[in-house]
Amino acid sequence: MCFLFSTFARTGKCHVQTIQLCRRLTVEWMNYVIASRSLRKVFLSIKGIYYQAEVMGQLITWVVPYQFSHDHPVDVDYRVMATFTELYTTLLGFVSFRLYSSLNLVYPPKLDSNGESEPKEESEDDYAMNSESYLEKLSALSASLARVVSSADEEEAQPDQFPSEGEDMEKMEAREKELKQQEAQKKLFEGLKFYLNREVPRESLAFVIRCFGGQVSWDKSVCIGSTYDVTDETITHQIIDRPSVGKQYINRYYIQPQWLYDCVNAKILLPVEDYFLGVTLPPHLSPFVEEKEGDYVPPEKLKMMALQRGEKPGNEQEEDEEEEEEEGEQEEEEEQEEDDNGDEEDDEEEVAEEKNLKKMEEQRSQGKSLHVKVTPGKLKVENKARLEQEEKAEEKRLAIMMMKKKEKYLYDKIMFGKKRKVREANKLAAKRKAHDDSEKAKKKKARK
Repeated sequence: MCFLFSTFARTGKCHVQTIQLCRRLTVEWMNYVIASRSLRKVFLSIKGIYYQAEVMGQLITWVVPYQFSHDHPVDVDYRVMATFTELYTTLLGFVSFRLYSSLNLVYPPKLDSNGESEPKEESEDDYAMNSESYLEKLSALSASLARVVSSADEEEAQPDQFPSEGEDMEKMEAREKELKQQEAQKKLFEGLKFYLNREVPRESLAFVIRCFGGQVSWDKSVCIGSTYDVTDETITHQIIDRPSVGKQYINRYYIQPQWLYDCVNAKILLPVEDYFLGVTLPPHLSPFVEEKEGDYVPPEKLKMMALQRGEKPGNEQEEDEEEEEEEGEQEEEEEQEEDDNGDEEDDEEEVAEEKNLKKMEEQRSQGKSLHVKVTPGKLKVENKARLEQEEKAEEKRLAIMMMKKKEKYLYDKIMFGKKRKVREANKLAAKRKAHDDSEKAKKKKARK
């Protein structure tokens, strides 16, 4: 609700002081998320941008609306919303105070003295309500949100670990592995310098980059807080959302904004080739969806999981598939030729067998003894795995037969749900295969 009110225009529907207070509190919340490096997931949806942060072991998810100019609907009672917002602003302010205290940070946050500009000394009332200049500095998300961290950069003391036997040991090892992945994710963009063009969503991108240790800047005419210009040769990535750009530097990547969000969700730096200017972007998968056994898994997610395991990237796999298809076509042609030759050989063999049968019939009619061979029998090896599967299937069938009427009804419902899920997954897989086949056919036509 605070993020929603912070995007409202200054109209008569709600008080200007409430809008300013919500804006300040939301920026302070983002300030804490950056300082604690607690952001975990980001998803761009139709409703807005979903963020998920892990604060003191608790997962907190919130949605931020896009920065569009919107008209206030007539059928909405803003007085009721303002009443709830009054409660939430008080609650969020107190929670932010306690969270800042846990990181040994000053609340309300102060700008670093090394910044390009500092706020004027103002009273608490002016800070909370009427200081537009201070609010603009908080919205810069560079000088205010990145330089505020002083003690959070210090290394935290590692707690002692006392491993136990059995399952607890396995759980602890899994937890340690997960913590290592989280620590690596927190430093995802460290050492990288980003420059944001004026057409991209500046605040969201700057927030995500800062949460994972990257440096970011933009044009001075867009907003205050820019730290370096576009001519800086140390910039590694320039975020652009247009088909082409005029002047390009050879020592940096020009990529589309989706690359940042996909890297955060994948927890690794994805290949930049799929996100260059003018390239059709891969699907933006939701990190909040967790596929269970039997569910349909998109091929893009399979590629992402392969990259996380350190396997071959998806582009190389696609090239290999195309090469395999070409080789398969050549093999099919060769097989057709071999089949033609094989048919001729089969005809010859049939003629020879017919001749042998005629000879044997003639020998029988003349009363001559036939040459008969006795071949030794072969021992049939039993497949133990197959026998076990058959036994389990038989036990399951008997158990189903012995079920009571209610249990059998529940079991049938469960199996019906599983079969329906499998059918839906097969439908999606068939649709995707048809789409991929049509795209491959178009590529082949374009090549020819």
